[in-house]
Amino acid sequence: MIPDFRIVIPARYASVRLPGKPLRPICGRPMIEWVYNAALEAGAREVVVATDDRRIVERVQGFGGKACVTDSAHRSGTDRIVEVAQRLKWSSDTIVVNLQGDEPLMPAANIVQVAENLAELDCAMTTLHKTIEAGDAEDPNLVKLVQDKRGYALYFSRSIVPYDRGGETLHYLGHIGIYAYRVGFIETFSKLARCELEIAESLEQLRALWNGYAIHSELARAAPGPGVDTEQDLEKVTALIESMQA
Repeated sequence: MIPDFRIVIPARYASVRLPGKPLRPICGRPMIEWVYNAALEAGAREVVVATDDRRIVERVQGFGGKACVTDSAHRSGTDRIVEVAQRLKWSSDTIVVNLQGDEPLMPAANIVQVAENLAELDCAMTTLHKTIEAGDAEDPNLVKLVQDKRGYALYFSRSIVPYDRGGETLHYLGHIGIYAYRVGFIETFSKLARCELEIAESLEQLRALWNGYAIHSELARAAPGPGVDTEQDLEKVTALIESMQA
């Protein structure tokens, strides 16, 4: 049974590598609309875009969606989610899925998966991963994950982990940046100081591990399409969507 959950889509206008990213067109519609529609397919009680720019709010409202302008000083999408949850008076046990605003090809099955896992497992956060080849593991932009036998995360890194000292063939896990957590946890999390590991790796989830919070990761039910960080990514995603519409 699918649990009751909300989805918040952090969408920052001032992307360094792709300015105005949420509003960049893909097959005639802004990217944020593709992400929003993917969220709707998951069956959440509520879907909200959390942004730093009124232009994004206007576009979201233009296609019938819901959006909130959040404080431009927020350091991360998680901080934006906290503001939305407090503004909308969601209870502390409300399950929230953090769906990134640059993931127009995230399958609805994966959104449901993290919400279900959080409802069923004893952990603070749930996320997903995919298997990747050793060559891909060398890319620092692709975050790697190591976990214990129960699926709980031991570490996330931009480096190759684990290190293959014996030259054996290892199965590397590539992290998929989608999370579910309860409002009470992210309110606490947002008040914690950034830790050295988080700063070094530029990975916010390491703050949770550093402070002893459990993160569970499961192999994604469906292979997600690529996210959008650069012009090349945008071209790739546009071509994929065009092929699906053909």
